[in-house]
Amino acid sequence: MSDATRMLWSPAHVKGADAEEAGGVASFPLTRQLVADGARFCGIFEGSRGGGSGGGGSGGGGGMSLLAVVSSGGTLLVEEARLDGGRAPRYESLTPTIPAAGWYERRLRDLFGVEPIGHPRPDPLVFPVPAGRAAPRGVGGDPTAPMTPDLTPLPTHVHGEGVFTLPYGPVRSGVFEAVEALIETSGEDVAHLRTRIFYKHRGIEARFCGLGVTDGVLLAERVEGVASVAHAIAFSQAIEQVGDVTVPLEAQLVRVVHAELERVANHLDTMVRHTEAAGQAVAYAVLSHHKERVQRLRARLCGSRFGRGVVVPGGVTRPLRLRPTEVLATLASLEREIDEDVCRLMDTPSFVDRLRKTGVLAHGDARRFAVVGPVGRASGVPEDVRTSRPYGAYQRLGQRIFEAHDEGDALARQRVRIAEIAGAFHLVRQAVDLLDELGEPRSWRADVPAVGGRSIGWAEAPQGELLYVVEAAEGRLLQVSQRSASFHNLAAYPAAFPKDVFTDVAFIEASFGLSIAGAAG
Repeated sequence: MSDATRMLWSPAHVKGADAEEAGGVASFPLTRQLVADGARFCGIFEGSRGGGSGGGGSGGGGGMSLLAVVSSGGTLLVEEARLDGGRAPRYESLTPTIPAAGWYERRLRDLFGVEPIGHPRPDPLVFPVPAGRAAPRGVGGDPTAPMTPDLTPLPTHVHGEGVFTLPYGPVRSGVFEAVEALIETSGEDVAHLRTRIFYKHRGIEARFCGLGVTDGVLLAERVEGVASVAHAIAFSQAIEQVGDVTVPLEAQLVRVVHAELERVANHLDTMVRHTEAAGQAVAYAVLSHHKERVQRLRARLCGSRFGRGVVVPGGVTRPLRLRPTEVLATLASLEREIDEDVCRLMDTPSFVDRLRKTGVLAHGDARRFAVVGPVGRASGVPEDVRTSRPYGAYQRLGQRIFEAHDEGDALARQRVRIAEIAGAFHLVRQAVDLLDELGEPRSWRADVPAVGGRSIGWAEAPQGELLYVVEAAEGRLLQVSQRSASFHNLAAYPAAFPKDVFTDVAFIEASFGLSIAGAAG
């Protein structure tokens, strides 16, 4: 690991058992202990070790390593376990004691053929590999070869007289993303629900391998279109950690402006989907109009409705294209009108009643699955990495800390997002005012040396904590693993259906604010 990586993780960096050297099965004993002591589980990621670039993944002759990441006390703690490249890679599953690890281990099994020993139900997730075929990024696999997913029905969870499985999707009404919900029911009640997300899998992380840093940020922006800015920030910060780069404050402030406007657009979109499901035609039209106004403001600021082409390793490519006075005037009008119309919506009993006690994610389940973002904050899990692990200009700005809700239903998730819209406008105003005070900088972008190493970048995307684990050498990307909040939170999605019926599915799905593309990778 590079010195920059050690600086990021030290003194938190810890190292677990080495399967090759110890001659046993790899495991994560320190991760188990940290989570038992109250740390939040963040994920398991692949790391290259002795493998080359070019898309072949980490399963080369030198074997591969796995990185387990947890968050504790505002610091990321990392434990590494190395797998033997000479045998079928395997390790001791974390899922029996850390349920939040379940989807990560299923993903690793699909893509790399890594077997989690003791996993209670390692069903296919992001890529159901046909029988007799090697995992696309594992030993003997080819991530570029055409492959038809195995569509064999998954085993059911619920049994009894009259119980059947209703496949909902992947093609559904509206313009929502392709995802299949397998609903086990005896009629109207949702007894159990699972999601199959592989229809959106694009092999994004394999595509990163071998790219230069400049091309890497372009790809990062397109992993999850609704969170393009957040992905660009997390990726860029990982590269900046490797190169020990200090980003100019003015560039950090520009990043905040684009990231917070992205948050407003996403939270408005969630409310739009709620109003559509509830048949609130007027509210649907009005909130859709407000979201469009936000998107047009973003386009006026940088030329892209999604904020693309602005954030790059080292800083930003351009300043804001509007004068501060013009930005602030537009923000004031937007915030006032959005607030008025949202208040009208929340004073509509027929709308609020559809959200209240719908899709309740209990606090205990939110903790078990280490849920992040607005979904977590609506279930009593308050962490927001803009304040718990502040990055960039968030270390300078007066970020509001909102009190977490504990109801855990769709209404609580809506209220969290309403509060965050107000907070986002507050942050944008602060950033624009400070940019005006600082004046024109000498440069909006610091030089990024072509160094190598491994590091983690993060951002608080509209959906929650976003992570990038990046390993580079001589300015080229060896391994990039991105984890969207949607992937992390989807594992807890079935737990939000304890007493709900089929007509509640649209509200619960919208309230989770999920991006299937970001989850499927």
